[in-house]
Amino acid sequence: MSTTAETAVTEEELAAGRRAYELDRRHVFHSWSAQKQITPMTITRAEGSYVWDGEGRKLLDFSSQLVNTNIGHQHPKVVAAIQEQAGKLCTIAPQYVNDARSEAARLVSELTPGNLDTVFFTNGGADAIEHAIRMARLHTGRYKVLSAYRSYHGGTALAVNVTGDPRRIPNDYGTSGTVHFHIPFLYRSQFHAATQEEEVQRALEHLEQLILLEGPGAFAALVLESIPGTAGIMVPPPGYLAGVRELTRKYGMVFIADEVMAGFGRSGKWFAVEHADGVEPDLLTFAKGVNSGYVPLGGVAISDEIAGTFANSPYPGGLTYSGHPLACAAAVATINAMRDEGMVENAANLGETVFGPGLAELARKHVSVGEVRGTGAFWAIEFVKNRETREPLAPYGGSSPAMNELIAACKERGLLPFANFNRIHVVPPLNITEEDARTGLGILDEVMAIADGYTE
Repeated sequence: MSTTAETAVTEEELAAGRRAYELDRRHVFHSWSAQKQITPMTITRAEGSYVWDGEGRKLLDFSSQLVNTNIGHQHPKVVAAIQEQAGKLCTIAPQYVNDARSEAARLVSELTPGNLDTVFFTNGGADAIEHAIRMARLHTGRYKVLSAYRSYHGGTALAVNVTGDPRRIPNDYGTSGTVHFHIPFLYRSQFHAATQEEEVQRALEHLEQLILLEGPGAFAALVLESIPGTAGIMVPPPGYLAGVRELTRKYGMVFIADEVMAGFGRSGKWFAVEHADGVEPDLLTFAKGVNSGYVPLGGVAISDEIAGTFANSPYPGGLTYSGHPLACAAAVATINAMRDEGMVENAANLGETVFGPGLAELARKHVSVGEVRGTGAFWAIEFVKNRETREPLAPYGGSSPAMNELIAACKERGLLPFANFNRIHVVPPLNITEEDARTGLGILDEVMAIADGYTE
């Protein structure tokens, strides 16, 4: 790695950051935000597991930005691959073959479960979901789609309606053909279950009843995050994904596994669906970790059966930048670096030896922690006002002064967190060192002491 990151941020960098902030506030429109109510952080530099803000502070990135920089920042092998590709072929239309796209498709196909051996490249996760659903509708001749509450699938028109969190609500005009269902989540069970086994059984019964009430011949697809990410990292209990797969087969639906956030090593396996032995989706969507966001890229991995639907009938869809050479070159370098450096194995090991036991100990120590859950480098801490009532420290769909204070305290102590509602997620790069991982947990320990002061 470069040694630039070890030197202090220069006055020139700070001045450039100040100008960037001024221009941002004058001209840039930010996602999911009331534009006059935000003071976005300026990032002047990033390397490995760290970023530097507009004041020159060094922060440990426990967010992986939007849980996408799985190999950390400025990985030299990926930077070099992008530079090399730019010198050879910056861009080419998707109807032409190029070696970066072909090799990226081969590598993705090699990693995906089952016979998902054909890849349609997109620009990101949302349009991967859009195209997966389009493929399913054309393949089945049906229209409706099942998706879960407490899920996130993207911000484009259909993807945000498939989404099952509050961001859907202002965008929902009831025209997307989406029907939502509850997934197993024992800590906040919708099924009055006392055990994980009861939760799974009742969740599957609920899903099948919903299919029957809505019309079993109406559904083209069921879309499900293999492990829900932004919604709270609720790892599916044993048997649930297998039960869902069985129901999709029973009622002739395409099973779409959304691996946009959980895929490419985040869960300690290449794809999170692999935690459910033998479960093979019909379509698998990916993005984020495929090249750590160095250049925008997503895609749909397609089963042989669904690919066959379009063997002699044109697929009515495409993107100008599908399989963009710079993005695909970054993907090739990323996958190879992850393999060569054992990053997926490192994520699994950190989950078992550092994050799992470390967070469990913090939960025992701090009364503000209702539950910790996760796997690999993919964990959530749920903060509550009261452990008995499980009242969250911020309401579902919103924030609170308490959570805002916790987030600010993290940053003051040198930690960049990923926060959503009443949770902080522990989602650092997969190649973070054990020392840095423990440093981050130490900062969270201090912050939890602040949260304890808000309990009843």
